[in-house]
Amino acid sequence: MMKKVVIIVVLMLLSIIITTTLSMSVSSTTTDTVAAVTYDERALLINGKRRVLISGSIHYPRSTPEMWPDLIQKSKEGGLDVIETYVFWNLHEPVRNQFDFQGRSDLVKFIKLVGEAGLYLHLRIGPYVCAEWNYGGFPLWLHFIPGIQFRTDNQPFKMEMQRFTTKIVQLMKQEKLYASQGGPIILSQIENEYGNIQSGYGSAAKSYINWSASMATSLDTGVPWVMCQQADAPDPIINTCNGFYCDQFTPNSNKKPKMWTENWSGWFLSFGGAVPHRPVEDLAFAVARFFQRGGTFQNYYMYHGGTNFGRSTGGPFIATSYDYDAPIDEYGLVRQPKWGHLKDLHKAIKLCEEALIATDPTSTSLGSNLEAHVYKTNSGVCAAFLANVGTQSDATVSFNGNSYHLPAWSVNSQVVNAKLTSHSLEETSDSSGAFSSGWSWVDEPVGISKSNAITKPGLLEQINTTADVSDYLWYSLSTQIQGTEPFLKEGTKPVIHVESLGHALHAFINGKLAGSATGESSSKRSLTLETPVTLAPGKFTIDLMSLTVGLQNYGAFFDTVGAGITGPVKLKGLQNGSTIDLSSYQWTYQIGLKGEDSGLSDGSSTQWIVLPSLPKKQPLKWYKTTFDAPRGNDPIALDLTTMGKGEAWVNGQSIGRYWPTYISPQSGCTESCNYKGSYSSTKCQTNCGKSSQTLYHIPRSWVKPSGNVLVLFEEIGGDPTQISFATRSAGSLCSHVSESHPPPLYTWESDVKLGRRSEPTITLECSSPDQVISSIKFASFGTPRGTCGSFKHGRCNSLSAHSIVQEACIGSKSCSVRVSNSTFGDPCNGVPKSLAVEAICT
Repeated sequence: MMKKVVIIVVLMLLSIIITTTLSMSVSSTTTDTVAAVTYDERALLINGKRRVLISGSIHYPRSTPEMWPDLIQKSKEGGLDVIETYVFWNLHEPVRNQFDFQGRSDLVKFIKLVGEAGLYLHLRIGPYVCAEWNYGGFPLWLHFIPGIQFRTDNQPFKMEMQRFTTKIVQLMKQEKLYASQGGPIILSQIENEYGNIQSGYGSAAKSYINWSASMATSLDTGVPWVMCQQADAPDPIINTCNGFYCDQFTPNSNKKPKMWTENWSGWFLSFGGAVPHRPVEDLAFAVARFFQRGGTFQNYYMYHGGTNFGRSTGGPFIATSYDYDAPIDEYGLVRQPKWGHLKDLHKAIKLCEEALIATDPTSTSLGSNLEAHVYKTNSGVCAAFLANVGTQSDATVSFNGNSYHLPAWSVNSQVVNAKLTSHSLEETSDSSGAFSSGWSWVDEPVGISKSNAITKPGLLEQINTTADVSDYLWYSLSTQIQGTEPFLKEGTKPVIHVESLGHALHAFINGKLAGSATGESSSKRSLTLETPVTLAPGKFTIDLMSLTVGLQNYGAFFDTVGAGITGPVKLKGLQNGSTIDLSSYQWTYQIGLKGEDSGLSDGSSTQWIVLPSLPKKQPLKWYKTTFDAPRGNDPIALDLTTMGKGEAWVNGQSIGRYWPTYISPQSGCTESCNYKGSYSSTKCQTNCGKSSQTLYHIPRSWVKPSGNVLVLFEEIGGDPTQISFATRSAGSLCSHVSESHPPPLYTWESDVKLGRRSEPTITLECSSPDQVISSIKFASFGTPRGTCGSFKHGRCNSLSAHSIVQEACIGSKSCSVRVSNSTFGDPCNGVPKSLAVEAICT
């Protein structure tokens, strides 16, 4: 007979106290047998059993196949049941009817690895994905199909969308990857966040959504389909929520479960933007609120963000790093305390699973901004969530005969869990990654240098001209100003005026760089360049290099947003103050760079010049060198601080665009972030007034021990001789826990059986299996303040704290220390105390 269980879930980042005997089992995830996946009003059902499922997004092309097993294993260890990924149409079908499922595009391999790890998979086919991915995931050739209109009731588009969706579903069936076939896929998604923008498409939007739903379900996958942010999703499609908070979300039918397909764990980085962060306190609070209020499926977008290799970024202006402040960082290292705290949160939620799936909660007000939600089973299992959703005041509430302290919104930002550990991740300059040869270079010609250039009157829109085969389009004009000389009054210069839809522009006059301009963001991508120029009498040449930095990926009719120089182009301030509009002249156009066509990016060309005097800080230069890989297995980054803007390749593979000269705004950042209250993407930014990104990820699997080739294309000028390698690893190991915090999860069952309450505990564990704790850099019991790497003693401090922690931890891979007066003595009677520790692992 099952004993009565009451679980009290206190929403101070989901601290949980078990008040009676625990007798609950947690469902395990298996993906090796045929499973029937359905749903009802409470949850997804797998083989008839309701499940509480915790999911995380990992996009397979934003890492490498060599990284996938470790990323999946860390996700499993972090408490995930499901991996969620988009399917990227332009990755798999770059040319119509020519498909690529190899390397980072090997979707089947990725899904099989997820299944082999014992996890489920949510396949978000789209095929529109947004995802800050180039053109929202659509291939550019789609744009040129006659009569096509994207994402509306348009027959050419629907035919292509159905063809690709069917291709992916058939591939999954062929490999037996759906749960109905014994595979790991338990969910599929059609379309993506269409409800956010569908009003722009008028009445055709509704018929398009109904068609999309009917088309998807007709493919007979044997698993449910979802549409996110689609309040009018027709049955049987489940409509789901995306956002920073989804606890208030209600599905459009009382027969559908409450699901959260994108809980944004941070935000994306843009070139020219500050670095966004989302505090784990707020993220965990949002998750706990969702499950408190009836949710049963929650996904972190992203759990691992990764890297935008090559020219895959969207935006425009999305940076190469897609770290997203995710629990697993861009390089594949766990981000503490976010990963560790969420892991404990997931354990706590799973303890409640039997009660959560049994029924809807009953809610009770405990006071202003204070509430309780209680789940009870017929067998007596009970889970209660107590929440303080206020942003200002802590509170003490009485519930079920006990008193509970509920901090405002969450606990203090320095005290997040009885097992809160954080690592200060270090980028260490690594001289073992030495350049084994000098630098060579090739000049990229200014203006027209290829035989396939075209000449037309007027100014051409860039994307329709290049079809995005390159970031670059040259607009060139040779002309002569008629009339008497000089052009201007003495002591003045004419001004060239260029207007462009974006995204950036370099103007050359008679082969010399005269000026540059760039857009600011996706919403301010257009630009105007106006700069004085020196013109000699007679004929002169204007060469305008227009460039894109990722194509638009979001919004109604985003596919029609143009780029490039659409004019006018004028020479102003000529003789007698006159202006000449050059827009309708005969312009010559060159798509891409000569160096791109010559294959300079893999370093094998015979064109490279080697001379003692390397040209530096000059525009339009290709650079090449060779290097030895940094020793060890730590992730590698290339520090390109001394470069301007361009793209980098390692052994022929593009690590992405670089742009360290694009500086973020001077304002908008904070030294510390108050997590209390609603989060937004600009709330907790860092790195203001600095380069948005200086370090660029080089996957370990892309390098050999020696003889690696590095190629850079530099647009505006830089010094390649000063670039360096860095390796990324966990540095200091920190923890900060208060004496009022709940005990660790592993003590709960024994505490119930023995009728006791364990003390809160600080736990430190080195991230690498071959490391031990070698020193204690800081330890203070009392009122310490600060964060990892900058802890300071408060006015109250136990003099014995350092030696006690040293004795418990030095020489061990992990250690635990109780946070209490019985361990350290009472340095200040009546004052709430905490223990802060910073340790070093070697």
